[in-house]
Amino acid sequence: MTEVLTNTPEDSSIEHRRPAPIRAEDYTPLGPDSLTWQIWGTWTGMFQGLWAGSMQNMHPKLGAAVWEHSDFFGERWQRLMRSLYPISGVVFDPVPDSGPTTGEEVRDYHRDVKGEMEDGSRYHALDPDVFYWAHATFWYGNVRLCERFGPWLTEDQKRQLFEESKAWYAMYGVSMRPVPDTYEDFLEYWDYMCRNELRDHPAVRTVLDISKLPPPPFLSFIPEWFWFRFMAEQNQRFFTWMTTGFYDEPVREILGLPWSETDERRFRLLGRGVNLVMHRLLPKRFLRHPRPRDAWDRVHGRVADDAPLVHTPARNLPPEAERDNPMHYCPVHAARRATYPGRISSD
Repeated sequence: MTEVLTNTPEDSSIEHRRPAPIRAEDYTPLGPDSLTWQIWGTWTGMFQGLWAGSMQNMHPKLGAAVWEHSDFFGERWQRLMRSLYPISGVVFDPVPDSGPTTGEEVRDYHRDVKGEMEDGSRYHALDPDVFYWAHATFWYGNVRLCERFGPWLTEDQKRQLFEESKAWYAMYGVSMRPVPDTYEDFLEYWDYMCRNELRDHPAVRTVLDISKLPPPPFLSFIPEWFWFRFMAEQNQRFFTWMTTGFYDEPVREILGLPWSETDERRFRLLGRGVNLVMHRLLPKRFLRHPRPRDAWDRVHGRVADDAPLVHTPARNLPPEAERDNPMHYCPVHAARRATYPGRISSD
């Protein structure tokens, strides 16, 4: 973090001042004029799903929390698909006149996620350093995705996204203490975490192993015998390779995942292809995830400002025994559910 010197015993003529603390109240919610609204919340992010999940779980305390508390490994597709709604809603949902914001709801899902590490130390999901690491993977994953698959960003745009990420993080109502001051400070923080703090963990390896998963709910029409015989192993190899392409080199070394110059050339070629299809040919309305799409529909008058939030299709709901668990986002009685992008989400 950059510093300006103030008075010290050694030289009273020199000032030593730290940057003013970052405060949540100094930030307002992001809106359609923000760069985050323009480029985040698209289905392109699914290419990075294994990267985000594994990077989060490589934080020792976060990995322990997921391993001991989450139902993620029992219903991985459903949990992933429905979690996209509140995660993106922290940025895109309107601020209610009363009651918690979406960010505060997401925060509160984690209040009871705590326990003890193998070395006897304690962890809590709302530990500021743990919670900020999860946020870092969301906002910086946005940058990494654009670097690889577009839309291509300038360095000034990356700095803008970092400044907007502070407003995004402020929506959770948690301590802002871990937030770096500048984009350059953040890059130092990220590099330090990758080289010194992240660890391999069973939760990481389980995230990366999709070979035994059935078809995702939106592909449920594919018979499981066909999926496991002809598609599962190929999907595993492709997504492991692609995820390795998103990793920083220190993370590849931790996980023992090789990456050659040939891999890099092929990955860049894939990125240009994805950018052409997803950002040049596909209409933005079809590219966006339902919750961000619904937010843009409000902006353009396609959806009333006071319409209920759109929620996950019923196919992504958890097992009935888990639907009253306050740790999970389980919108069983949602007033509106997501539909195909060509239609307005229905009541």
